[in-house]
Amino acid sequence: MIHLRIVAPEEVAHRALEILEASPAVLNIVHLHGVARKPAGDVILCDVAREEASVILGDLKQLEITHVGSIAVEHVDTALSDAADEAEKAAPGLASDAVVWEEVEQHTSENTELSIGFVLFMVLAMQIGAVGILLDQPILIVGAMVVGPEFGPLAGLSVALVQRRPDFARRSLAALGVGFPAGILMAWLVTLFYKWTGLAPDDFSTAAHDLTGFISNPDFFSFTVAFAAGIVGMLSLTNAKSGALIGVLISVTTIPAASNIGVAAAYGDWDQAGGAAGQLAINLTTIVLAGVLTLYVQRRGFVARRRRHLRERA
Repeated sequence: MIHLRIVAPEEVAHRALEILEASPAVLNIVHLHGVARKPAGDVILCDVAREEASVILGDLKQLEITHVGSIAVEHVDTALSDAADEAEKAAPGLASDAVVWEEVEQHTSENTELSIGFVLFMVLAMQIGAVGILLDQPILIVGAMVVGPEFGPLAGLSVALVQRRPDFARRSLAALGVGFPAGILMAWLVTLFYKWTGLAPDDFSTAAHDLTGFISNPDFFSFTVAFAAGIVGMLSLTNAKSGALIGVLISVTTIPAASNIGVAAAYGDWDQAGGAAGQLAINLTTIVLAGVLTLYVQRRGFVARRRRHLRERA
């Protein structure tokens, strides 16, 4: 279930009440007249079956409540009510497959910000990856994958392409365009420091490392894994399944490949640097491609459902 808190002027609030009361997927409607102060107006509380949440939110946004008031969306973890069960039955589909598109937009918007924290996470993740490559330690490679925050902007770019949001696209590309070069540069500088201090050998080649050599050797399986990870990542984002997202983070070699570019460049091993760059390009492109295809299919289903809803209202 999804809980809505709506603040709107009195006239708009009454129109919103008509929409909510007409839907069998909405329950626990509470109307508090004139209690809101900033912005001034009425407050409406209600619960909506997750399957119908975006449809109802679309109706409310048509009333321009987001401009004259506000709508807050929260998750209801547990609802013990026969009425709630009936509301979920009245909403077509399954709650586990439902997408609350407003929630997806909000989450991706937050994760596409080019911030100091984002750049630091990228730099630190690639430092871990660089050490893992130098020591040929897969566990450090996995750690770098988990720490890396790059999936947020990749998801944001996928959402931007499907929903035609150039603002999302610009922010996502800015985050990726700054985060990856900054991390690669620092991996290069730190590797030079390791060489200068004797912490790393004078001669090094990732080709001789059996456990981490795959990072700079892209092949068909690189595409396959990245494509599957992109689909799972989008499904975990749209269905709010964070556990699956962790699996995505440790299945693609975006951060390790970027780390390997810096390490190989520090040793002048341009063949390995080129291979790592190819691995990085394959992963980034394929994840976005898979994300766009997944979101497009989900979006088409929602659009068809929204049209049926509007015909029924008419």
